[in-house]
Amino acid sequence: MKEIILSLVAGVIVGILFKFLKLPLPAPPVLAGVLGIVGVYLGGVVGEWILNSFKG
Repeated sequence: MKEIILSLVAGVIVGILFKFLKLPLPAPPVLAGVLGIVGVYLGGVVGEWILNSFKG
């Protein structure tokens, strides 16, 4: 839970900093970003499952 809160706080700070500097936000569009994160997570889960199935 601590990691989630720290990630959220860091993200908010970066977002505020980028807005004050008038820079574009360093994030993809919302839906594409969420699907990308889900894809990376699922890829890690599937990769771990494949490695464990070959170990025996």
